[in-house]
Amino acid sequence: MANLVCSDSSGNIYDHPTLEMAACSGDRLVTVPRNELIPLPEESSFFSLPDSQALGWDKRARTFVPVQRMKFGRQSIPVTAVSAFLPAGYTRTHIPAAHYAAERKPLPLWCYTAIGWQDEGFVAAAVRVDVRDIHNPSIYDDSVLPKKITGRMKQKGAAQNRLLNQLVRCATEYHCFAAKNLFFSRFECPLPTSPTCNARCIGCLSFQSQSGCCASQERVNFVPTPEEIAGVAVPHLMRVKEGVASFGQGCEGEPLLQADTLEAAIRRIRAETELGTINLNTNGYSPEKVARLAEAGLDSIRVSVNSGLRETYDAYYRPMNYKFDDVVQTIKTAKDKGLYTTINLLVFPGVTDREEEVEGLFELVRQTGLDLIQMRNLNIDTELYLKNIPEAKGKAIGIRKMLRGIVKEFPKVEIGYFNRPKEWFGVRRCGELKL
Repeated sequence: MANLVCSDSSGNIYDHPTLEMAACSGDRLVTVPRNELIPLPEESSFFSLPDSQALGWDKRARTFVPVQRMKFGRQSIPVTAVSAFLPAGYTRTHIPAAHYAAERKPLPLWCYTAIGWQDEGFVAAAVRVDVRDIHNPSIYDDSVLPKKITGRMKQKGAAQNRLLNQLVRCATEYHCFAAKNLFFSRFECPLPTSPTCNARCIGCLSFQSQSGCCASQERVNFVPTPEEIAGVAVPHLMRVKEGVASFGQGCEGEPLLQADTLEAAIRRIRAETELGTINLNTNGYSPEKVARLAEAGLDSIRVSVNSGLRETYDAYYRPMNYKFDDVVQTIKTAKDKGLYTTINLLVFPGVTDREEEVEGLFELVRQTGLDLIQMRNLNIDTELYLKNIPEAKGKAIGIRKMLRGIVKEFPKVEIGYFNRPKEWFGVRRCGELKL
């Protein structure tokens, strides 16, 4: 087993000499089997958890023990629980085991992963879910990014393009890898278009009013014109091998609310080039609008869900003027219209893998015939999420067991993390992963 790790007030991390690593599955304290731990990816970030006590497993006493201080000789220092934020392509399987102060602010909107120390290295309760490694921080050299931006902004019409200027801010201020892709001329570039939304997600990254969390970034405050959108997308798709341009980003609301603009932009892009993949990330509230975009030339769609069950979906998304049934119908419509169809499954250990949730997810796949399940970590404070969703009916079977169940039950469905270029449509690579 791995040892418990704790953090002091200066951010130094220590492994506990006697207590083993503990973790949580939902609100249940558990130990993590050795075969469910992986070496912590080098690109991970560490977070101390303020106002918390770390919880470790005392093997002799067979109980979970809170740790407030650690001793170093005659010195004793206060410590807190510690966690990791994983790089893209990994899904956490357990949450840090911690006891929090009764009155506290929710943690910022990040994914908190249980970690420990084992065999001279950090380990994480996580699983790799995508064979691609396209958001590795090591390939995003910020020292050359300004030169790349300057070169792009010197091109004809660039300085007046509001969308392009927004993406400069996203790349430099928010350090968005998708925005950086545009200037590095690779992979998937973003096309944020919508300043409004018709859902009130508890963990919304761009707008917060009641949860007590701070939004991760400001929401785009304008609707770009079809010409501005094409001015960003066309050069990217024409220049980049396996390039993707995507509507629906973390810095905007719901892009389908701007369906007229999107339709005109897609037609304009496709009038200039057939290269690359045009993708839509959406909450999927309108199957009719998706059908229009498919006819205009959209190639793929990713519909965001946290569950295949209406009650759990409604509790998190808090939809306005649409229903979960509309979302399901959108996924069906996308498949009927020939789009490569993905769900963006917001994964939360101890919830997503509950027996009833797994069956609800399986039924969603059966009903819709979708192509890919993106296993995206839900960035949210544990207690904030658990207090807002329905109570569990069945037990949690484990994220890895759920993944293996998907592979067995649906041999044509891909598991991944990233949007796919059209060259990858129909390609199943999840068999190469150690699920």
